[in-house]
Amino acid sequence: MDTFLKNGKIYLGEGRFASSLLIRDGLVAGVDCAHDGAREVDLGGRTVVPGFIDSHLHMFNTGRALRSVKLHGVDSIRECIALGRRFIEEQQPGSGAVIVGRGWNDDYFLDEHRMLDRHDLDQVSTDRPVIYTRACGHALACNTKALELAGVTAETAQPEGGRFELGDDGAPNGIFKEHAMGMIQKLIADPDLEEAKAILQAAMAHASENGITSVQTNDLSEQNWPLLWEAYEGLRKEGKATVRSYQQCLFTTAEGYEDFIKKGFRTGFGDEMNKIGPLKLLIDGSLGARTSLMRQEFHDMPGNKGIQVVPDALLDRFMAISRENDMQVAVHAIGDRGIELVLDAYQKALPEGCGERRWGIVHCQITDGPLVQRFAEQQVVAMVQPIFLHYDLHMVADRVGDAMASTSYAFGTMDKLSIRNCYGTDSPVEDLNTMNNLYCAVTRRDLTGFPENGWYPTECVPVQTAVDHYTADGAWNSFEETKKGKLLPGYYADLAVLDTDIFTCDPMAIKDAKVLMTMLGGKVVFER
Repeated sequence: MDTFLKNGKIYLGEGRFASSLLIRDGLVAGVDCAHDGAREVDLGGRTVVPGFIDSHLHMFNTGRALRSVKLHGVDSIRECIALGRRFIEEQQPGSGAVIVGRGWNDDYFLDEHRMLDRHDLDQVSTDRPVIYTRACGHALACNTKALELAGVTAETAQPEGGRFELGDDGAPNGIFKEHAMGMIQKLIADPDLEEAKAILQAAMAHASENGITSVQTNDLSEQNWPLLWEAYEGLRKEGKATVRSYQQCLFTTAEGYEDFIKKGFRTGFGDEMNKIGPLKLLIDGSLGARTSLMRQEFHDMPGNKGIQVVPDALLDRFMAISRENDMQVAVHAIGDRGIELVLDAYQKALPEGCGERRWGIVHCQITDGPLVQRFAEQQVVAMVQPIFLHYDLHMVADRVGDAMASTSYAFGTMDKLSIRNCYGTDSPVEDLNTMNNLYCAVTRRDLTGFPENGWYPTECVPVQTAVDHYTADGAWNSFEETKKGKLLPGYYADLAVLDTDIFTCDPMAIKDAKVLMTMLGGKVVFER
């Protein structure tokens, strides 16, 4: 039966609005049109936007984070310890079970001013391994039991593309960064297929309640892709998927990547609910963990310029394989040197520019004017996370200095240069909250409203433009700009109904707006 949404303010894109929408067979059949026999839904004047498209996140880890020790926003090491003890007391995990936490941030530890280490997590448990991942996902802390089970000692060789730290006693102190994290993460058991599906369903439900109908998700990796592809396909075939998924596929060896392609997995393989997207690589780490790759040393850590995760020769080989096999590419790069390396590699592989291949860089945080200009010249997509400003605006100058901070997170400049950019959250690094993400793009303030006039306010983005980056541009990034991202005839009826007119309200109120209903293909998948 057709559905007719009436009496609303329905955003069609490019400054256009309609008051009604006809949905038929999962598609938009018409706007402000006749609707004989349709089931009517009165929107009561509510604002409707296309379903949000998160251009980069980790759905599987988001679902896992919902089941772990929740450490986001915790302001002391003492509280991190207390939350772990409480988790064990309430969940009663078996003896020897791995205790997993996610979200701590040492910049919030105002009393201790340092990272968690093994001595802290020994206070959570000494008979169970404890692994707490930093909010950025590029560093972790573990307890002594985890070190013992992983067999890491002072004599263990440092891995390429990562490092673990030694304490004053010469022994590992439990802090692992970048590729070294795998030495400890191997202790976390892989789920079976049914558990993986349940984890993904939990993440999808959380996405739906935030008005997200499509995700570009970095879940498939060289180690786990057969399991997670089967989990996504299982949910699709069972009709249980409540978001459309575009898989960003992470590989660390050229051999693994080539084998993946030989098995038939290439950009666009799949259907409208689950398909293969780009190769995903990481060139560096995170700004918070001081592992992003910098041209100059960190201001608050002399001698440290970050970590290059992928060597130059391997990066070039990945690009050549992708070009030859028509694979899209998306590379994580945060530091200015990391971004420069990726742009150089793209230029070498595609001297004519990225164009319709739609190769992009994820995060794009620390930039100067010439680097941003290169995005425009080489037609590189920027997949950015405005919500990062909530935390980063407080520490970026300490990390890279005022001059570099003033040209970073250059969302407004990207628009002036007509750089294609699309929004995401990097969940579980940040929450999937779409309204907080839009608010940070529009106001350049943290969630408390600081600073009063915005952080480098010339980089603020108009709300309509921000919505387009979060919808239409996300659809373009997955080669689906004629199917979704707008509420026009022939497009998927993927939409979110809001309780606030975010186009006209005080920008400070955007973060308080709520999603009242989410529809995927004309079916309600969330209703408040």
